[in-house]
Amino acid sequence: MTAVPSRLLTAHPVAHVANPRAEGGRPIGPRERAVLSPEGFAAARDEIRVWPGYAETPLRRLDGLAAAAGLGALVVKDEAPRFGLGSFKALGGAYAVLRVLRRLLADRGVTEPVTVADLIAGRWREDVAELTVCCATDGNHGRSVAWGAGRYGCRCVIYVHATVSRARCEAIARFGAEVRRVPGTYDDSVRKAADDAAANGWVVVSDTSYPGYMEIPRDVMQGYTVMVDEAIRQMDAPPTHVFVQGGVGGLAAAVAAQTWEVWGAERPRIITVEPDRAACLFESVRVGYPKAVHGDLDTLMAGLACGEVSLLAWEVLEAGLHDALTVPDAAAVEVMQLLAAGRHDPAFVAGESATAGLAGCLLAMADPALKAALGLDATSRVLAFSTEGATDPALYAELVGRPAETVEAMP
Repeated sequence: MTAVPSRLLTAHPVAHVANPRAEGGRPIGPRERAVLSPEGFAAARDEIRVWPGYAETPLRRLDGLAAAAGLGALVVKDEAPRFGLGSFKALGGAYAVLRVLRRLLADRGVTEPVTVADLIAGRWREDVAELTVCCATDGNHGRSVAWGAGRYGCRCVIYVHATVSRARCEAIARFGAEVRRVPGTYDDSVRKAADDAAANGWVVVSDTSYPGYMEIPRDVMQGYTVMVDEAIRQMDAPPTHVFVQGGVGGLAAAVAAQTWEVWGAERPRIITVEPDRAACLFESVRVGYPKAVHGDLDTLMAGLACGEVSLLAWEVLEAGLHDALTVPDAAAVEVMQLLAAGRHDPAFVAGESATAGLAGCLLAMADPALKAALGLDATSRVLAFSTEGATDPALYAELVGRPAETVEAMP
């Protein structure tokens, strides 16, 4: 059996906290369904599936890496091709903007169905143009909101914090959005977007929720459940474990809720993985309530550089999450390199925020105590999510050692 490179599995510290409030032995309940419901999922699925350019993203079966790591099976949902935006977040922000526009037009007396095709064609152009949507982003969510706003015809202002790269800002601006940089962290940019929206009569389309702001983040998360549903239907057998990136918790909540709906009390073990420098979910699980982490949140995993848990996400994760892990940046980078090298399976591109979940899994398999604590063994079937491609091509090339297009061109 080929060994996973020891430097990936043994050289990096992993912190683990088990969630004593996890309730894996019961069906999903009304508290969780008040956040993410079957009806909300069906509405998002039926809408997004008819969008121009929709296609299921691939579920990659990493049989070679599974054997090398000592797992029964390992599959990774690859979100790099999603709508040409390079990230699963295309499912959330643009869907939420559409829902905002439908509510606006309903308030103005429109009673017929408002379709994406009609909006793209410019129907209700004058009404739509009066709306400004805004949000804070580390790159991918803002790109989705800007993409949706641009094709529907409304104005968009995107706030980025100090460390968001120029390439990500330019990718957002290409959809016609105004990009404003804010000193400080992602959480500072969230507060600035909310303040400016209140002052100007704009609508915040955020992927994180806070007191008094719940409806739109629920729409964003409901869009994410479409990706989870695709993965569930693409799998040959149910997973025993799911490793998913943390961030504010919206994606993890979508994963927990959708797998809970499908498999009930037999659902897989849900494990979040975060950067060790931005671990708000880890700390929240440890203390038992949403706990903010402070500091500069300086991590290469830009999409996960979040210091405050979404309150809506916590409604699902308090009982729906089984374990939380943290990993250092270097571990995520080495998994990027491992996947790009194609030593065990066909190579593919995963960005720096895409590999934390897989890094946590591989590191756990190399640590006997952690492996046992998570219930991992040679029969385990693991699902992970590669949530973005090379959304910052220059940074990807720097970290991996070659451009993304050369990886994708490998046989």
